[in-house]
Amino acid sequence: MPLSLPVRLKLAMAALALAAGSIATAAHGQGAPAAAEQPPDLLRRPAGQRARHRGGYAARLGQTPALYGFYVDFPLQPADKASIDAQAHELAQRRSSLMLTLEPRGGLGAVTPAALAELTRSLQAWNGLGVPVLVRFGQEMNGSWYPWGQKPAEYIEKFRQVAAAVHSSVGSGTVWAPNEGGGYPFEGGAYEAKPGTADFTALDTDKDGRLTQNDDPYSPYWPGDDAVDWVGLSVYHFGTAYPWGRNTVPEPGKLIGKITGTYRSAYVDETSVPDFYSLYADGHSKPFAICETGAFYNLSRPDGASALSIKKAWWDQLFDPQLRTRFPRLRLAVWFEWIKRENQPGNPTVDWAATEDGATGQAFRGALPSSFGMAPLPSAPEAAFARPSP
Repeated sequence: MPLSLPVRLKLAMAALALAAGSIATAAHGQGAPAAAEQPPDLLRRPAGQRARHRGGYAARLGQTPALYGFYVDFPLQPADKASIDAQAHELAQRRSSLMLTLEPRGGLGAVTPAALAELTRSLQAWNGLGVPVLVRFGQEMNGSWYPWGQKPAEYIEKFRQVAAAVHSSVGSGTVWAPNEGGGYPFEGGAYEAKPGTADFTALDTDKDGRLTQNDDPYSPYWPGDDAVDWVGLSVYHFGTAYPWGRNTVPEPGKLIGKITGTYRSAYVDETSVPDFYSLYADGHSKPFAICETGAFYNLSRPDGASALSIKKAWWDQLFDPQLRTRFPRLRLAVWFEWIKRENQPGNPTVDWAATEDGATGQAFRGALPSSFGMAPLPSAPEAAFARPSP
């Protein structure tokens, strides 16, 4: 039977929470795996990226977000854990929360009993400070650009093991978060499923012997209701057509279209993609998160639309009251607040941030609706992501 939202979660997250996304810890001394040629490498940080101070974003935003995002290798490395330990005390003081993205960069075999036990101990410590933690294991598992990608059977097995470890700590929950399905099966990535393998067969949902846009980008990776507390997506505006590079303003309705599988433009037709929200948020009675979002502005090209016009067009869709009406289970939106070089043709430096530039940040602050809840979280913050009692 699908889990219902606990009462305290409804109180704590009744309004949308705007979160500062992609705040990396300090321990990443090596780069992420090679990017897929198509689609682009969405979410990697540069090698050696340093931690960013929580207060810096809050100062630029003018208020403290309800949630911050951290990306760490899994198993947890000592330096990563020490960094989060220190930040958790600050989050506790601000009565904010944490989305912890666990990336098994050494492959899914890295999920071992010892690693899971350490995860539970760490979550118990952070929850004990009063910091709710939403654990996102192996994000965008339907993509071909991560070592855990397009391995449905093994991914489900390991997600369920991680979920059991997470659920051993009161105050933590799981979010299952594929990439939105436009462009699936993302041909050309280093980790794409190969013909003749069990993974390829499992992903060929229409049984035509090929992997195409007509195959289901979500259902082969579903871990089960008992393992999943929240469902979410990565949803970005990259441009009009691959290879991305030119700065373009997103069309009206693109955000909703990406989530619901109704997006069509002069360049692409993605209407074969299933309606993620209807199938997984409504269909499984789960709270819904836009786990990562932002709009592409290529600093390497001065032509095309301005950064402000592009980002404003995207956040106008995110902040539109119709989004909440269309998706009443939406509880969280995470903006990818980062400037980084992307592993795409030309290696462009892309500004995803909404607050780093003064004029853009001022416009963002002015557009931010009061319906987006901020810290401090309401009473009993430790229950924000917890599973309901049996």
